[in-house]
Amino acid sequence: MKNLNRMMIPVLALCLCCILAVPAFAVTFTDAHGNVIELDDTLEAYTEVLLSGADNAARMGETNLGDLWADALRWFAVSGAINEFFEEDDVTAGNTYVDVDPDHIVALWNGGNLRADLAEGKISAEQLAEVLPYPNKVAVVYMSGTQLLEALEAASQGLPYTEETADSCASFMQVSGLKYTVDTSRAYDRGEAYGDSGNWFRAASLGRVEIMEVNGQAFDPDAVYAVITSNANFNGMDSSYMFKTAAEENEKSTITTAVVRDVIWRYIVEELDSRIGEVYAEPQGRIAVR
Repeated sequence: MKNLNRMMIPVLALCLCCILAVPAFAVTFTDAHGNVIELDDTLEAYTEVLLSGADNAARMGETNLGDLWADALRWFAVSGAINEFFEEDDVTAGNTYVDVDPDHIVALWNGGNLRADLAEGKISAEQLAEVLPYPNKVAVVYMSGTQLLEALEAASQGLPYTEETADSCASFMQVSGLKYTVDTSRAYDRGEAYGDSGNWFRAASLGRVEIMEVNGQAFDPDAVYAVITSNANFNGMDSSYMFKTAAEENEKSTITTAVVRDVIWRYIVEELDSRIGEVYAEPQGRIAVR
């Protein structure tokens, strides 16, 4: 029996080591770029409402999920939580915060990057990854009001949504901190083609989009606004040529180290107390597509 006990001790020790070695990140997820990432399966929150992202909902018009997503990004900047995520080169250069007043901070998020619903009940990190299956980082782009207006004009060029324009509508922007309208009775004034897909064109003139207000104040075409968005838009994805142009013109524009999904989760936990309530039951009237 003593010999058996001696044999069992190392076996039990090995088992204990294996148990302790199991990481907290017990769920793996393969993102849209083929990267296998680890997700913390201990995270959980709840939603009392269905948040719409499936079936291209966020490409057609404002959605409650789009509102939540954009709100999280704007909150991240306005709260100052973004400050710890500036790259080392930015910090060295003194670029350590969003350098406009809070009433000039807005968030834009393209509807094509919202891919699934969040059903009522418990939500997990894996479900959030299904909504955004891309490794996006949070970016800050400083734009003049005129540039912001053109960015929205170009982003809305595929509207009204149809099966034929679904790909073009991927660039349609969900927003926080502003209200705008899209007049689809007016044709989009196509300029030169942008990108290789054939889905997007630069705006030759403006006229379909009108910004009604920015954080409760009158829109100022000459003001400087900080647009909180993704690294993909910063780099000119889809119709986002104006994001890229504005970023190149203002050296304080930057891509942070913050992962967008982590920011959304943080907003839900810290600002919403881990529960998405009735305030997000419906779209909040920020965008009118006419």
